[in-house]
Amino acid sequence: MSKIKGMQSLAFEKEVYILSAASVVGKLEGEGPLGKCFDYVEEDPMMGVGSWEEAESQMQLKAAKGALEKAGKKPEQIRMIFAGDLLAQSIASSFGIVELERPVYGLFGACSTMGEALSLGAMTVAAGYAEHVLSLTSSHFGSAEKEFRFPLAYGNQRPPSATWTVTGSAACVLAGSKTKAEIAGITSGKIVDYGLKDSQNMGACMAPAACDTISRHFMDFNRQPEEYDHIITGDLGTVGKEILLELLQQKGYDISRQHIDCGMLVYDEKSQDTGAGGSGCACAATVFASYILPRIEDGTWKRILFVPTGALMSKVSFYEGQSVPGIAQGVMVEYAGKEE
Repeated sequence: MSKIKGMQSLAFEKEVYILSAASVVGKLEGEGPLGKCFDYVEEDPMMGVGSWEEAESQMQLKAAKGALEKAGKKPEQIRMIFAGDLLAQSIASSFGIVELERPVYGLFGACSTMGEALSLGAMTVAAGYAEHVLSLTSSHFGSAEKEFRFPLAYGNQRPPSATWTVTGSAACVLAGSKTKAEIAGITSGKIVDYGLKDSQNMGACMAPAACDTISRHFMDFNRQPEEYDHIITGDLGTVGKEILLELLQQKGYDISRQHIDCGMLVYDEKSQDTGAGGSGCACAATVFASYILPRIEDGTWKRILFVPTGALMSKVSFYEGQSVPGIAQGVMVEYAGKEE
């Protein structure tokens, strides 16, 4: 049901479509350049519950229900869920979507999780193992700071290279029934480790992985950057973007005209004090659901390569002095024309 392309890619012979998508974000994200694009903007970062972690779970549930409502589907019509987040043992997902009572595969790809969830969901539909799949992820500034850096009350200073974890969640329903947005292929990412240890500069840690996946995608599909309207990374920010462009230049690919980064879209660099840009699982996911997908569906963009990037670190590896490996998952999405 799929055609193996090159070393790391698949082209789906059975069509896989994105039936719907929904996004939930926090107040800061709602005040950013894409504020009007999101489905739900939550003024209360605690979502009326007692902890940052519970709030993230509530956002994930709201995104899942929103995507199901848009698709006109009930939870029992979803064969499988692919979900993950940044927290230890992926508790935002396990506690967030428990009430949907559907089979779940828990994922961890750090900030690349939406690319991983879409890839696995697309493979499942293309192989005929499910008619409807739900792919989703989330992150929360409060829970991520508490997990990986310092409690918010500590008030630590952040270097200019640091990114700001996006508070939010997004979900997509994938199906075999035709819509205007098709997942035409994927390029699975490898773990790439350049030995960098600065967890406050995740853009630099993830850029080599983004370069590896993007260049491999071009080779596997025998294509050039100009064959894409945009090549969209997840959350490299201003620092990682510059490194990515230079690394790809060294491989003979110039994507400077096509490249955009979700982390640089979600916040206003001039008016919002968010460092090098946005990051977190929700960064790429919410921008994809609210900004990228609609431009595929209306035909503004005919083909894009969506490449969420992840820094594969944990608080254990950090305190043990380990490096921060990166990974990037490539998802090729194309305009599929009018619905039948």
